[in-house]
Amino acid sequence: MPDVAAVGAPAAPRRAGASGAAVAIAVAAALAALVAVGIAVHVLGDAPYRALHSTYSGAITALTSGLLQTVAAGAGAVCAGSLAFAAFIAARRSRARVDGTIDLRIVRWSSLVWLVASTALIAVDAADENGQPLSKLLTPGALGYLVQANYLPGAWIVVACIALTILIVANLATAWTATMFLSVIGALGVLVPVLVGQVLVGPNHDYAGDSAMFATPAGALVAGGSAALLARWRRYGRPGPTTLRRYRILVIAGASTWLGGTIVIWAVQLNGSGVLASPTGVLFLIEVVGAVIATALLVPWRASGGPAWTRMTVLRVAGLVTTWIGVIALDEIRSRIPPPVFFAPTTEQQLFLGYSVNTPMTPVTLFLNGRVNILFLMISLVGMVAYAAAVIRLRRRGDQWPIGRTIAWMLGWVSIILTTSSGVGRYASASYAVHMALHMSLNMLGPLLLVLGGPITLFLRATTAHRRDAFAGPHEWLNAFMHAPLLRFSYNPIYVLTVFVGSYYAIYLTPFFGWAMRYHWAHQGMTVHYLAIGYIFYALVIGVDAPPRPLPYIGKLGLVLAAMPFHAFFGVIVMTDSTILAKIYFQYLDVSWLGSFAHDQYVAGGIAWAAGELPLVVVVIALVTQWAKQDARQAKRDDRHADAGLDDSFERYNAMLQELSGRRGAEGEPQGALVINEHGQAGPAIAAPTGSAPHREESR
Repeated sequence: MPDVAAVGAPAAPRRAGASGAAVAIAVAAALAALVAVGIAVHVLGDAPYRALHSTYSGAITALTSGLLQTVAAGAGAVCAGSLAFAAFIAARRSRARVDGTIDLRIVRWSSLVWLVASTALIAVDAADENGQPLSKLLTPGALGYLVQANYLPGAWIVVACIALTILIVANLATAWTATMFLSVIGALGVLVPVLVGQVLVGPNHDYAGDSAMFATPAGALVAGGSAALLARWRRYGRPGPTTLRRYRILVIAGASTWLGGTIVIWAVQLNGSGVLASPTGVLFLIEVVGAVIATALLVPWRASGGPAWTRMTVLRVAGLVTTWIGVIALDEIRSRIPPPVFFAPTTEQQLFLGYSVNTPMTPVTLFLNGRVNILFLMISLVGMVAYAAAVIRLRRRGDQWPIGRTIAWMLGWVSIILTTSSGVGRYASASYAVHMALHMSLNMLGPLLLVLGGPITLFLRATTAHRRDAFAGPHEWLNAFMHAPLLRFSYNPIYVLTVFVGSYYAIYLTPFFGWAMRYHWAHQGMTVHYLAIGYIFYALVIGVDAPPRPLPYIGKLGLVLAAMPFHAFFGVIVMTDSTILAKIYFQYLDVSWLGSFAHDQYVAGGIAWAAGELPLVVVVIALVTQWAKQDARQAKRDDRHADAGLDDSFERYNAMLQELSGRRGAEGEPQGALVINEHGQAGPAIAAPTGSAPHREESR
């Protein structure tokens, strides 16, 4: 059966059958989840507030907050999952567009609900988190004060902006690239309130925060993708086997990622206590066991079948939607109960970092006293495995891939793992000098090696290109991504240069640095930014893959030379600045072995100067070498064409010179025009005898 999305929507919605019952089950589950959350909030009462020695905001405020947070989490999951479903799951033949009527219908409604709920939560959670009733918000000046007094209202401001952006773009644009980018920011929107919640507190919260960065979006994509499939099934009929196969991959991969991340968060928040020793442990157990069993039993393992299979499959999808609605509700209830890690003894270093850095830094501990950075370890492993799989696929097909590119790619990720998970990553939050070395490595060394791997070229060769009348797949997605207007703008040389060199000034020489160092997620965001902009910069000047905005060699050389003095100047500023950067943060850490803050900052400036200049010098040398080799190859190519009679540029140029000479002779000027032969040598024109070969042949 062809995929519905591929052949367009039917003239009228399909009649309700099993799909109508399935939608009714999902709606009933959503209402039951709201009731369960309301009952839980009522039963808990002021106990969670008293446990944290906080003022109880009142039953109405707490209930309103709990219900709105559940609605926002559900709507955000449906919005993000529907966007991912429209971009990657629903089979379509168009390479550039998604169907605004079919694919984006649920996105528009869910983003509207998400926007309303998150906007209301700015005020409601400002009151709830500060122990004030909703009536307090009516006091002049109270709202602004309460919003800035806690993290969560600020997070809801970000979420509201994301939901508004999705709502506007989803109503105006149907480009596939727009849908893809919206799915990314939708996943970020789901993640934002989680990162400032319980995963931000206590010992080892760096592990919990990193795990949440994978688990939360993965769970949202499974829940939202299932809801999107069910809604499409109800309105437009059974999807085809391609869509169902992709949906199965989404459920298995997403649920597995959610499970792995949730187990890590579970272990961190229990802090060594028994699973059944606290409400947090019991709720985690119900959530994990229920989600795993239900997903394993309900995922549609076959992609096609008869009428009985169709009825059973749509009910399975409804079961999956119900399961993940339950996960969202349990998450909300659990987030309102202080976990055991909240009551564990915590030092100021653990408060900021999640771990201690009391062991003095030495050359040995700098490399051996490491701490796993889950975020970059997982990104690196995925990058290495995907690249290796693409190379293997090429070779099985009989194609070759340069071994040097594979080595460069693997070494790039290995360098990232070593710097983020060794002692360098651990001490980077305690010493400005080590922090600068870490970010210089991630901005200069890692990206330089990665771009030499040519991943875009590899994946385009390894994936299958489909005919225009076939469904678009990974090959077409990657092609569309590389031609996206936003990506073209990202490769604008002026923009790249500004961000590449300006980031150091904007981050380190402003209060932003001291603020970002206080939060693990913000520090990770800084690191991701430096890695990304470093990759774009080096991809533009020395990368194997053709960028959306290719530069001539003179442009590449100019871009690198323009960046060099700014790096040197930044290093000099840091070395000579008498003001200690992020002084309050480093004072709170109180690292005894660090010594003088001023000396540590001086060393950091020297590292920024040297580490910023040396890689760029290497790039300049490589660029000049590539330029010379390219000129030599072009000259040989031109000679071969001239020898084969395929290049008539010399004849045309000589004819032009002779024509000019004839004009000058007619005007009484001396003749003796010069002509250029195919070897680039100038000489007087020699008249060819009648019937002889043209001048180019005679000059040989």
